[in-house]
Amino acid sequence: MPNPLLVLGNKAYSSWSLRPYLALKTAGIAFDEQVIRLYEPESKPEILKFSPAGKVPVLVDDAVAVWESLAICEYAAEKYPDVGLWPAKPHARARARSIAAEMHAGFMALRRAMPFNARRTQRPITTDADTNADIARIAQLWRDARARFGADGAFLFGRFSIADAMYAPVAGRFRQYAVELGPVCAAYVDAVHALPAMRQWIADGTQEPWFVERFEQV
Repeated sequence: MPNPLLVLGNKAYSSWSLRPYLALKTAGIAFDEQVIRLYEPESKPEILKFSPAGKVPVLVDDAVAVWESLAICEYAAEKYPDVGLWPAKPHARARARSIAAEMHAGFMALRRAMPFNARRTQRPITTDADTNADIARIAQLWRDARARFGADGAFLFGRFSIADAMYAPVAGRFRQYAVELGPVCAAYVDAVHALPAMRQWIADGTQEPWFVERFEQV
């Protein structure tokens, strides 16, 4: 049987595509990938060949198409239960799912103010109250997870999990925009960036020949 196909957007900019890529790669799940250039007239027709939502990412596994980052990660966790993509203990797993869902649904001010850009030179920007509130909430979530569940490793729940995949683009943004963090959160950002899959994604994104001016000007 062929490997599942993960259809992605530009690695320089597509933070949603990064999430399932990181989860699958770090868990050692084999897959093929196809990058579709976004923000072009032909982008949506190309994506619609794989996803009825017309958005990336989408995982095509035989006759099954799964779209949305969190849904792809959940699908992988169910299909490959032995890789441990969620924490094993029920309380930790419930908390991990909660904060992953909060990331999926929220933090719009942060997303608008700090678009993900893998090749951005690290430098700060002036942020508004809503963005600062998002940063503070994320830092609180990270500190709490590390304090309560993180004793067995460097990630939010000790071992790498889907929660880390969901927050990896935020770790990327915090580094790209030189956000000042306390020691716990700074160490977590370092741990995410030390992942081989994260390093590969950033290297690939940096080398892409495609540029979207509005993301390069922030």
